[in-house]
Amino acid sequence: MSIEPISIESSVTSPTSIDSENSGVGTSSQIKETIEKRKSTPQRPEVWSHFTKIINSEGARKAKCNYCQKEFCCDMKKNGAGSLKYHIGSCKKNPSNVVDTSQGQLVLPKKGFEGGEGHFSSWRFDQEACRKGLAQMIVIDELPFKFVESEGFKKFMFVACPRIHIPSRTTMTMDVYQMYLDDRVKIKQLLRSSYFRVCLTTDTWTSLQRFNYLCITANFIDNNRKLNKKILNFCPISTHKGEFIGMVIEKRLLNWGIDKLLTVTVDNASSNDVAIGYLRKKFNP
Repeated sequence: MSIEPISIESSVTSPTSIDSENSGVGTSSQIKETIEKRKSTPQRPEVWSHFTKIINSEGARKAKCNYCQKEFCCDMKKNGAGSLKYHIGSCKKNPSNVVDTSQGQLVLPKKGFEGGEGHFSSWRFDQEACRKGLAQMIVIDELPFKFVESEGFKKFMFVACPRIHIPSRTTMTMDVYQMYLDDRVKIKQLLRSSYFRVCLTTDTWTSLQRFNYLCITANFIDNNRKLNKKILNFCPISTHKGEFIGMVIEKRLLNWGIDKLLTVTVDNASSNDVAIGYLRKKFNP
């Protein structure tokens, strides 16, 4: 009688396989916990310390300013936080924007625009002075009125002076025209008080659009012995005929109150001979 050996299969798992499985489970659980922590603690932008999220009567999500109660769109994906940041710097009720107007800021300029040495002076924010300086910049640098509405200029002014309210191109046009009216009154008074005669320089030309223009420039010495050069008129004319040019110059000089002429400088156009003859008859009867 023969006895066959019986094979016994072990159902016990090796320690190596158990450790590897346990280590995989632990790693995956740690990753899940880290992700959940990141989702549960999102970073809040700094602007939300100045705003409160609300839902208005229409069911839309809004951000209400904690100072002036003004509402803004607060969808970060669609709108972003640019408008909220801009409002923080321009909100008049924001405590950080409130400045004591009774005391100005003490500044020391490096050098004055007229070439003088710097000196201590008190400075305070003035919206009207900023608008006047902006109008002067438009005129001096020969910039278009739409320059004040450009994005680059707005961003620069937001960094340089967040409190300033930048006017529109229409408002800037009116400011420049008002500056012209104010300077016109000053020049009239200067011409009226001067004891010296006025020297004129005039010229006409035609633009690419076939429009005719006339420019009149006055050179005179004031009572302080200072030479002045002022453009009196830059106006359109209908024709280049000499007598018509003389009539236009006469009318403009009467508007400025100028009746004392010394010289009139023109180019060698034949029509200017007729214009000078017309003026000679009017001012030297």
